[in-house]
Amino acid sequence: MKPSCEDTWSLATCVDTTATMVAAARAAASRQANPIINDPFAEALVVASGAELFGRLASGDLEFADIGTDWLVDFFAARTRFFDGFFTGALASGIRQAVIVGSGLDSRSYRLEFPSGTVVYEIDRPDVVAFKNCTLTRLGATPNADLRPVGVELSQDWPRALQRVGFDPAEPTAWLTEWLMVACLPADARKRLLERITTLSARGSQLTADHLPNDKHSDVEQFLRTGGWRTADRTLEDLLRDDELSAHTMDIGPNAHGAIRYLTATRK
Repeated sequence: MKPSCEDTWSLATCVDTTATMVAAARAAASRQANPIINDPFAEALVVASGAELFGRLASGDLEFADIGTDWLVDFFAARTRFFDGFFTGALASGIRQAVIVGSGLDSRSYRLEFPSGTVVYEIDRPDVVAFKNCTLTRLGATPNADLRPVGVELSQDWPRALQRVGFDPAEPTAWLTEWLMVACLPADARKRLLERITTLSARGSQLTADHLPNDKHSDVEQFLRTGGWRTADRTLEDLLRDDELSAHTMDIGPNAHGAIRYLTATRK
């Protein structure tokens, strides 16, 4: 019997649980009146994961408000809008290769518009990549760019795997490292990831990340500046104001959700 897409997926790790929860929030945000994001693939990916609670939240059978976490919908909608906008700006500047590191259930390659000739590389564990590709293929979805998945652990030699499928370090790149600098990766792994990205980044490359600037063990912004990047930082309050969203029950203080900053950087 032919294996199902679900046979490749497990919620055994922090990364998988987070990816599924975030996708469920994107699905809920996409159902709102006058939504600020539109992710038509999030619900199907979450339901296919087999995670019952997240599946009910993604489909609307259960609302985030029903479990006391209604703030998550606007929180992840604002974040998604910010990172989507990063790609829009980077590609408008002429960049034609993008790398999504730790892509999880991200469907940007399918739902965003990319200029002709854009190549998007998605890096994640082989099982995550296989599950997403299988599920989206069964939906009949096609990417809006030349999508090249790279199934490899971040602890392994992913730069070599990336270059094997066509990545050119001599060309400027748009890098997305959503959530990796906040959770799941320890400080030494974050530093190693940024070192590798910097080595692969030609002049004019751009990067975006969410991070915790008060984390003394991993000052992402300082590391990038030292490595030859020009940086800019935004707060959660900035993101909510840009999208005309209210914080409601969201704690945007410096000791809660507001502790996370949203960084963009350009390689000098």
